[in-house]
Amino acid sequence: MRQGTIIMIIGFVLLWNSGFIGAEVGLSYSGPFSLLFWRYLSLTLILLLYLLTRKRLRWVGWSAAAPNMLVGVLAHGVWLSCVLLAQNYGVPAGIVALVVALQPMATGAFSGLAVGEPTPVSRWVGLLIGFGGVVVTVVPRMDLESAESIFAYLIPLGSVVAITVASLIQRRMEVRKTSSRLPADLTLFYQCLATALALTLPALVFEDSTTQWENTFVFSMIWLVIGVSMGAYALMWQLIERMDATRVASLFYLGPPVTMFMAWIAFGDTLMPMDIVGLVAVFAGVLLTQMKFR
Repeated sequence: MRQGTIIMIIGFVLLWNSGFIGAEVGLSYSGPFSLLFWRYLSLTLILLLYLLTRKRLRWVGWSAAAPNMLVGVLAHGVWLSCVLLAQNYGVPAGIVALVVALQPMATGAFSGLAVGEPTPVSRWVGLLIGFGGVVVTVVPRMDLESAESIFAYLIPLGSVVAITVASLIQRRMEVRKTSSRLPADLTLFYQCLATALALTLPALVFEDSTTQWENTFVFSMIWLVIGVSMGAYALMWQLIERMDATRVASLFYLGPPVTMFMAWIAFGDTLMPMDIVGLVAVFAGVLLTQMKFR
């Protein structure tokens, strides 16, 4: 592997997982829905300007726009809303990252059903092992006598469901080679536009779009938009050009330990013994879902 590719991999992993840290900082100045609304409104405007400059902006028709907008709302809006809601309730960033790490396993297990192909038993077993790893990590942290605590730690599962469904819809479009497939920049524009629109109502109704525009919030927003949403995304596409998509997807499995390390540096979050057990179990589940048995 070339040195340039290794540097890109390190950059992608650090940028992508820093999103959990940037979000936790931003939540001190804004509600979850408002933070995401400002983030995706900014992204939409940046992408709009880019497409206009490159003369690539065009209406693709509802048959192509609707599926991509649905994927955007699920993969960006619902996924990140659940992540931020959990963090807003006090769930540590590293634990949230561990729970959402179930997504690749869930997608692998259900992808066969989505496209009409058989799913290997190893994928189902891997998903169960990974889920067990999450359970042994999350349950000791819950206050089982508090409904709010239980609810808070279950919220990230909504992220898993949302992005799994989005991934399966995307996978179905790719396998069937439908007209819904668009260039990457147009796809991201429609996804961000739909996400910003979907977040408008909850931001206004539940939070009145209340935001403290202090320097720390502005810097965290710039980081989330430029560093995470654009920088990490750009590196991901460059890596896909150099490596196969499966190997790039495997980089997301580094999310929980990297995020836990970042949260320890940024917020002083500490690991419990069962956190290590959970990390090992999730990693084992991931390996099992990726193995091919004859």
